[in-house]
Amino acid sequence: MIDLVTMILVSLEYGSLVMDHFATYPLLNGLTIPRVGFGTSQIADGEPTAEAVIAAVKAGYRLIDTAARYNNETGVGMGIRACGLDRSELFVTSKVWGTERGYEKTMVSFEASMDRLGLDYLDLFLIHWPACESKYTDWKEQNLGSWRALKELYAAGRVKAIGVANFMPKYLQPLMDDGMVPMVNQIEFHPGYMQKECVDFCQANGIVVEAWSPLGRRRVLDHPLLNELAAKYEKSVAQVCLRWCLQHNVLAIPKTVNPERLAQNLDLFGFEITDVDMARIDAMPEYGYSGIDRKFSAN
Repeated sequence: MIDLVTMILVSLEYGSLVMDHFATYPLLNGLTIPRVGFGTSQIADGEPTAEAVIAAVKAGYRLIDTAARYNNETGVGMGIRACGLDRSELFVTSKVWGTERGYEKTMVSFEASMDRLGLDYLDLFLIHWPACESKYTDWKEQNLGSWRALKELYAAGRVKAIGVANFMPKYLQPLMDDGMVPMVNQIEFHPGYMQKECVDFCQANGIVVEAWSPLGRRRVLDHPLLNELAAKYEKSVAQVCLRWCLQHNVLAIPKTVNPERLAQNLDLFGFEITDVDMARIDAMPEYGYSGIDRKFSAN
């Protein structure tokens, strides 16, 4: 915990830019979520994931993001238990995969995730992808079935917050009409792929937007404009991308197992991108887009 004197001294040094890596966004239910998280996608299960989680926590991360689809929940749980922090100091997210949509399958998937993680509760549980209209005639029923399972888990205290991932407004609205607004929507968001319509819709409805692949799977790191701005601000290109996310009030979930980059990806609060430079980044044509949502036909 940062003491008051330290906060005041840092405030004097950085003025309005003070928002250290323990800064949070408010959720609709009054809880808070860290503004920067540690992503675990594509890290092998077991010791590699456990070691990555321990290193991330040591670097200062408090949000750990995993999913059933990542096939590394066991390692994430190992890392959480070995990291040296009390469970209450961490914010842990997992997700139910698309093959497990619907009320019953979602409930079974949740219990399997909890067994692998070895945890008593989750801080956030997400529906990983929506069932889409182009592939399923009963898309709405599938999504609502999963959503009702999440609402039941939330009401029972098994999860502290619930939400979705990769849901565009068309798929968000039926959930909202079912009596509860998702607290989070995790989507692909990075320079060159903003999904502005979805972000605007979420933020207008109090839904916190999380950016997966905030570095465009590292594809954007070679972009000339971003390199120009990195030199201007004396930061890495990754830091510029992540700071850009935060200035759009979007939570960033970068992934790296490199110790130096782990630290750099949290060092985002001592500089600010100007409005002019933000607009230049916003105006970038499509760049670094993964194409994953087209693969799953989510839009």
